[in-house]
Formats: sequence, structure tokens, C-alpha cells
Amino acid sequence: SWAYGLRFSSRPSMRALHWTDQLLGHVDRSLKTLTGTLPVANSFEYDRRDDALTSDEQSKSRQLMRVNHCGEVCAQGLYHGQMLSARNDSTKAHLEHAAEDEQKHLVWCQERLRELNGQTSYLNPFWYGASFMVGAATGLMGDKVSLGFIAATEEEVCKHLDRHLAELPEGDHRTREIIAQMQADEAGHEQAALDEGGAPYPAAIKKLMALQSALMTNSTRWI
Repeated sequence: SWAYGLRFSSRPSMRALHWTDQLLGHVDRSLKTLTGTLPVANSFEYDRRDDALTSDEQSKSRQLMRVNHCGEVCAQGLYHGQMLSARNDSTKAHLEHAAEDEQKHLVWCQERLRELNGQTSYLNPFWYGASFMVGAATGLMGDKVSLGFIAATEEEVCKHLDRHLAELPEGDHRTREIIAQMQADEAGHEQAALDEGGAPYPAAIKKLMALQSALMTNSTRWI
């Protein structure tokens, strides 16, 4: 589920660079993530047009897509932090591939927000920084822990997207299509991380992760 034309062959692989070059590369990616200037090969291709949405329905869709956009900002921070501290080349390549694949979700959410006349969350820099630090910390704990964290995170993301699909206005077909595709991709990321050797996380840790996710979603829905 990761073959979406987002591999940029002109950019050297992060694992082939000196750590200072890697750090500068992450700074560049961070700035592009937070300023909405990440490259993408193609926009989302919709199958249906929206029904006429009321102002309240548009407001609901804007809130949900602002949350989803921030979630993708967090995903970029997490992967960038993990890549910086990952120990072996195989894991770094896996993380790099996943981060590039997640870029399309970020751009899709950003473009849909613009269509809905919405804005991204003012809290994005905070959540990106927090996710980057968590990613770097889990990377230092070893590749199995780091990959297991990805799997546990993606499991929570799929549940979160399920809730959004239930909450979306029925006539907002375009947002619904984006979220459904994102959910399918995230499930693939979860399984790929486990297949790569990620350690399954205990329920208690997953509960803490769910609480952190709730804090992010409840804050960025409004700010």
C-alpha cells in the first residue's frame, strides 16, 4: 500500500548520509511539513461529488480534517525522529519509505481543508515537536521497540479514523473517500511494522497512547 509515486529518486537515501547531513535533512522536512510545502506526485482522485452541505456540515468536516491533518503532521514528526535514532539500515529504510508514503495523507488533508475553506491547526508545531521527541526516544530503545510503536500508533489511528467516518456528514463524500483510503493505508503500515520485527505493545501502553491521541484530537478540533 506504499507504492504511490512518492519516492524522490533525486534525493540521496538518508541512511547513506553523515549524521549532520541527516539532521539538516530532517530540519528541511520539518519546515516543509509545518509550512505545507511538502512535494507530492499527485492529488487525491475522487469518485463522487459532494452533496450540498449546510454551513454546520461544512464546519463539522473542517474540524475533522483539521484533526486529521494534525495527525499526519504528528506522523511526520514521529517517523523523522525514529529515522534519526534508528540503529540499522533496514529499519531506517523502512521508516523513510513509510514517512514518504504518509506525505500524501498530509497533502490530501491540507488540500481538502482548503476546499472546505478551513485552516490547519495553530498547534501543529507543538505536536510535531512532541512527536519528533517521542520518535527519537523510541528509536533509542531499539528497532523492535521503535517498529512496535509504529504498529501500536497505526492501530490507534485506524480506530480514530473509524470514529471520524461515523461522525462525518453523510453528504461529504470527498472527505469520506480520503479518510477511507487513509485508513486502508494505515492498516498496511501497522502490519508492515510487525512484519519487519516490531514488538507488540501491552494493552496498558496502548491505553496511554490513546489518551495522548485524545488530547491531540480534542485540542486541534478547535484550535
